[in-house]
Amino acid sequence: MARRARRERMTEAFDAFHAAMGAVLGAAENLGGAAARAHAETMAEMWLRDVGIDAARVDPGLADVLTNPALADAVERVARDRDTAFAGWCDGNDSGPRRLGGLVAETAPRSAGQADGWLTVGTAELHDPVPQLWRIGTGTVGVGCGEFPVALPLLDAAHLEISGPAETRAAAEAMVESLLMRVVGYFRPGLVQLHVWDVGQFTGSLPGLYPLTSSGLLTVHDPGSLGGLLDELSDRIRRVHTRVLVGGLPSLAEQARQGGTRTEPWVVAVLLGNRRALAEEDQRQLQRVLRGGPACGISAVLVDVPLTIAAAVETVRLREAAEPGRVVATTSMTGPHVSVVLDASPPRAEVTAVCHDIVVEHERLRTRVGTFDDLLPEKFGTESSLSGLCAPVGFAEGIPVSLTLADASPHALIGGPSGSGKTNLLLTLIASMAARYSPDELEFYLLDFKEGVSFAQFAPGRRDPTWLPHARLIGVNVNTDREFGLALLQHLSDEMRRRAEVAKEHEVTKLEELRGADPEGHWPRIVAVIDEFQFLFAERDAVTREAIRLLEDVARRGRSQGIHLVLASQDVSGIEAFWGRPAIFEQFVLRIGLPRARRILAEANDATLGLPRWHAVINHESGMRHGNEIARIPDATARGAVDNVQQRLYAHFVDESADQSPPLFDGSKAPQIGQLIAGLRSSAVPRAIIGQRIDVDASPAAVPLPTSPGRNIGVVGTALKDAVAVLGAAAASLGAQHKQGDVRFVLAPLVIDADTAAAALEQKLEGHKVDTVRLLDFRERIEGLAQEIRDRLAGEARVPVYLVLYAADAADSVLERSGTDALRTVLHSGPETGVHTIGWWRSPQRLKTLLTLGAAPDDLGCVVGLDVQGAELGTLIPGLPPAWAPRPARALVFDRARHSRPEVVIVAATDDTTNGDAP
Repeated sequence: MARRARRERMTEAFDAFHAAMGAVLGAAENLGGAAARAHAETMAEMWLRDVGIDAARVDPGLADVLTNPALADAVERVARDRDTAFAGWCDGNDSGPRRLGGLVAETAPRSAGQADGWLTVGTAELHDPVPQLWRIGTGTVGVGCGEFPVALPLLDAAHLEISGPAETRAAAEAMVESLLMRVVGYFRPGLVQLHVWDVGQFTGSLPGLYPLTSSGLLTVHDPGSLGGLLDELSDRIRRVHTRVLVGGLPSLAEQARQGGTRTEPWVVAVLLGNRRALAEEDQRQLQRVLRGGPACGISAVLVDVPLTIAAAVETVRLREAAEPGRVVATTSMTGPHVSVVLDASPPRAEVTAVCHDIVVEHERLRTRVGTFDDLLPEKFGTESSLSGLCAPVGFAEGIPVSLTLADASPHALIGGPSGSGKTNLLLTLIASMAARYSPDELEFYLLDFKEGVSFAQFAPGRRDPTWLPHARLIGVNVNTDREFGLALLQHLSDEMRRRAEVAKEHEVTKLEELRGADPEGHWPRIVAVIDEFQFLFAERDAVTREAIRLLEDVARRGRSQGIHLVLASQDVSGIEAFWGRPAIFEQFVLRIGLPRARRILAEANDATLGLPRWHAVINHESGMRHGNEIARIPDATARGAVDNVQQRLYAHFVDESADQSPPLFDGSKAPQIGQLIAGLRSSAVPRAIIGQRIDVDASPAAVPLPTSPGRNIGVVGTALKDAVAVLGAAAASLGAQHKQGDVRFVLAPLVIDADTAAAALEQKLEGHKVDTVRLLDFRERIEGLAQEIRDRLAGEARVPVYLVLYAADAADSVLERSGTDALRTVLHSGPETGVHTIGWWRSPQRLKTLLTLGAAPDDLGCVVGLDVQGAELGTLIPGLPPAWAPRPARALVFDRARHSRPEVVIVAATDDTTNGDAP
C-alpha cells in the first residue's frame, strides 16, 4: 500500500515536471521566434533607410521585402519618415527643389549654374567673384519628386574624383568636358589653364577642347610624362608660396577676400586613369600636389585613378541605370539617396566652335598692351610686408606677373644693355611696391650711378613739390662718387646690426618675429635700389675692397632683418665683380634679364636673346631655365604714370606740417654753404666746415679747431674756384659759431684773383672784426702776428684769431727770412694760443719746404687736397701715398686727429655759383 502511494506521488511529480518543461520549451520557442522576427524587421528597416525606399520600390529584386506582411510595420515607418523628411519635395508644390535651386543659382552664378545656354566666351576677371559650385546635372530623391540642380565645388576649394565601371567611361569624359567648358567659359580667356594626362592614349581624350591647345590654354601631356606634369604643378605651388603668399596668408582665395590683388590664374589638371594604381613615386608626388594645390589655385579632376586623397575632394560615382545606355550618379555633395542625371553634353561642333572663339579672344587679349595703371591696386598702402614684398611689374598674356623679395628670394639682380628698358623697369618696380605698401611697411634707398635724373623725380622739385613718402635717401649722378655707394652699404650694414641687436634683446631672429615681439617699434622692410652698380667696383682700390666686404655682409645676413638689394647693370662687368664670391652672387636668387642681356641668368639660359623690346625674363630660381617668366613691362615714364602714383601717395601719407622729404644727393650739384652751416651740430669746440661729407645724411665735413698744437688747415692745389670755396666755407662757418666781438679774422688775398673771394667773405663776416692785408703788407702783418703769439705764450689774453691765406706760396717773394720764420711760428705755435691758420698753397712742394726747420708737417693737422695727384699729397699725409685722382669739386681730406685714412668731400658752392652747379 505504501509502495503504491509512493509510485503515484512519483508519477504525479514526473507529470508535473513534464508539463513544466513543456511550458518552458514552448515559451522559449515563442520568444525565439519573436526575437528572430524582431531582428529581421529591424535589419530590413535599416537596409531600407540606407538604400532608400524610393530606390527599393523601383528595384524588382526588392519587391518581396516591400510586400511581406511581416515587414509591413517597418516599411510603413520608413515611408512615413521619408514623407516627413521630404515634405514639400514630393507633394506637388516643389518648394524644396525650388529652394535648393535658388541656393545653387546663388553660389554658382551665370553659366556656372545654368542648365543650358552656357557655352560662351567668359568675361569674369581675377577680381570678380569665383563661383563656389559648378553644375553637373539634376538630382531627385524619388519617383514623383521635383528635380533640382546638382553642383560641386572645384576652384580654390576641392578636387574632383570620378569613378565607375568601364561602361560609364564615355559618360565620365563627357561630364569632364562639359565641366571644363563651364569653367573656361566663365572667366576671361587666359585666366584658367588646363592640363590633360591620359594613361591610355596620346590624344583623343576630351577632343572638343583641343582648339585651346593652339594658344596654350590646354596642354596635353604624354602618357609617360606624368612626372613632368606633377613637377610643373609642384613648382607652381612652391612659387606661389614663396613669392605670392608672403604676407602670412594661407591661400590665394584668402588673399582675394582680404582685398588683395590676385595675380595668379587657375590651373585644372585632368588625370584619366585605368582603375589601376599609379607608380609609387607618382602617387606620393600626386598626394603632395593634391594637399597643397587648392591654396595655390590648382584643382585636379581624377577619372578612374584609385587614390586615397588626404585633401578636400568631392566624389562622383557613376553606374548604369535600369534603362539601357542611361547613366546615373551619386555624389558626395548630395549623398547616396539622390540620383543624379548628368547634363546632356552639347554637340561637339558647338564645343569646338566656342573653343575657337575663346582662342581668338585670348589672342586679342594677349596682344592688348597692358598699361601701367593696370598694375596698380584699387586701394593704396593696404598690404602687409610681414613675410616679404610682392608686386606686379608686367603682364604675361594679359595676366600681371609679380616679383617677390622675401626669404626665398631676398635680393634681385637686373641686367640689360643701354636702351633695353632697365630704367623703365626700375620705375615700375618702385611705383608698384610703393602703391601696395605704406611707408611703415616699406622704405626705399635709391641710388643711380649714371648721369641721369631717373630717381630725382622721387624728391621734391621746382615743378613738382611732392616726393615719394617711402624714400629715405635718393642719390643721382654719383658715377664719380663711388664713396656714396660705399656710404649707403655702410648705412645698411649698420641698420642690419641695429635690428639684429634689438631682435636679440627680444630673443627672436627674424624681422617678422621682431614685429610681433616689438609691435610699437618701426620695422619696415628696406629695399635698396642701385642702378649701374658696376661703377662701385670700377677701380681696384680700397673703395672696391670695402664695398665688396659690405655687400657680402648685407647680402648674406640682410634677408633675416628685412633688408633687400636690387642691383641693376647694363654691363656684365658689375656681375663679374661677384664671380668667385658665391656668398654674394648666390644670394641674388631673383634675376631679371632684359632684351640682349647676357650672363644675368644661368649659363645655359639664353631666353633674353630673343626678347622683343619692353619685355623681360623674370626668374625667381637663380636664373635656371625652368624659372623663366616672360613679361611685358608697361611704360612707366609717361606723364601721369609714376608721377601720379607719387602725388596720390604724398596726399595720403605726408604730413605737410613736418619736413619729411628725403635727402637728395646729386653728384652734379655742389652744396650751399648756408645749408652746411645749418646742419652743423652745436659743439664747445669751434669747427671749420670745409665741404660736405659723402654720406647718407649729407652731413657737413667739419674740422675741429681746439686750442691744441697742429690745429691748422692746409688746402693744396691750383684750382682757384675750389680753393676759395673751401676757405670761404671754413671762415664763414667759424664766424657763425662765435659771437660778434669775440673773434678776429685776418684775410690775406695774396694774388689778385683772390680779391673778389676775400671781399665776399668779408661781407659774410660782417659784425666781426676783420682785417684784410695785401701782398706788400703781408710780411709786416705776419711778423706782428708772430709776436702776438709769443706774447700769448707768455700768458696774455687770448681772443681767437683765424688767419685766412689765399695763395700763401705767393708770399715767398716778399717774406724773406724773417717773414718766413714768422709764418712758421704762426703755424707751429699759433693753434695752442688760439691763432689758427686756414691757408691755401698752390704747390705741395713749396708747402713742404715751408714746413721745415721751425715748423713740421704735423703743424697742418688737416690737409685738403684738390687738383693734386695722390703721390704728391703723400709728402703731407703719413703712410703710403693715397690712391687719389683729382675730380672736379671734390677734395681729399686727411685730419690727423680723426682719420686713419683720407676722406673724400664735396666742395661747397662759391658765392658766384648761382644755380648750385659744380664747376
